[in-house]
Amino acid sequence: INVITKLATSKRFFDPTRFLKGGDLIDVKWLFEESNRLYPVDEKKLFEGIPFFAATTSVDTGKADYYRVTRENFHHAIEATTALPIAYKHTPCFSGGCYTDGGVADSIPVREAYRRGARDITVVLSHPLNYSKKPVKNTWLMNKLFAEHPKMAEAMLHRSENYNESLEFIRNPPQGTRVRVIAPPDEFHVQRLSMRQSVLLEGYEMGLQEGRTHITNLSGGYGLSRENCHFCL
Repeated sequence: INVITKLATSKRFFDPTRFLKGGDLIDVKWLFEESNRLYPVDEKKLFEGIPFFAATTSVDTGKADYYRVTRENFHHAIEATTALPIAYKHTPCFSGGCYTDGGVADSIPVREAYRRGARDITVVLSHPLNYSKKPVKNTWLMNKLFAEHPKMAEAMLHRSENYNESLEFIRNPPQGTRVRVIAPPDEFHVQRLSMRQSVLLEGYEMGLQEGRTHITNLSGGYGLSRENCHFCL
């Protein structure tokens, strides 16, 4: 919670003046490094448990690349998967490529999870279930902003299409596949760059409660029905 309410609301992370002068609006590398310095990740649990993958978007192809996060690529992969285009000027490079936020090419990587063999999938959304992403209207602006990386411009223009296709997969998964969804209610007010403490705390508590409910429902095994899993589709 301190990462959300203290570090992510500090001027060191979010600085509109710095952005207007040509710098980063948000400094995701600083946020990750400072968070890990103050609240170190338990790497033993992280890397010796369930495989952890990060979705990234290649600035050269505009396609999603998925990396298994290891001790060796941990810092690069996390920086890349959170590197919001435009707001963060850097494109972290590792494993032979340069990358930006995985949400550009694959905001909800549920289909990739299925492709890798997952058949009981839990999806955590940051928008209510009735949300659908609208197409970009100013195509000329995207092409201008990403003039040096035309495939990125193309990916941004198709982002809503990919997002909504993932939602359709969630609503109608292939036979033999179960998708459970944790999604915020309509009154969830946290947005990408929310800074108000009251809003962040309220959203945090909502997410914490949904997580506890999810774990409670799972405690009986995999035989959950729609009746006892209110956030399942």
